[in-house]
Amino acid sequence: MSGLTHFDKDGRAHMVNVGEKADTKRIAIACGFVSMSADTITTITSKALSKGDVMQVAELAGIMGAKHTSQLIPLCHPLGLDHVSVTLAIDEDRGGIEISAECHITGKTGVEMEALTAVSVTALTIYDMCKAVDKAMIISDIKLVYKAGGKSGTYDVR
Repeated sequence: MSGLTHFDKDGRAHMVNVGEKADTKRIAIACGFVSMSADTITTITSKALSKGDVMQVAELAGIMGAKHTSQLIPLCHPLGLDHVSVTLAIDEDRGGIEISAECHITGKTGVEMEALTAVSVTALTIYDMCKAVDKAMIISDIKLVYKAGGKSGTYDVR
């Protein structure tokens, strides 16, 4: 189990003790994509869905998702996030919506899971709001693209 911090010496899952770590500024950015038909994109951009403005609702859902990450992922620490933003962009060439989430904290542990959860919840909200018109949507490419702060340093694949 060497290197896997969520397991103790006996291989049992546990929440990592971060009590002795120093607070540092930490940032994480994740992204993902929801593929959909051109008709669905038009329906979203024209705000023609009876459920409301898909883009606005999905952005808010992603922010809420980031704030609730520790309630969804068993070994995540509850964090007092300093900042969360979710950005959506229609990509007609790829046929869908690009999702990006950025989370900031000054704390003892990183915010990668919060950024990834924000993207995931945003994508699921888009799917939920549009499933009546497009059941063939595909949620894909959810990944961490940037993190800074903490002992492990910077990771950047943007």
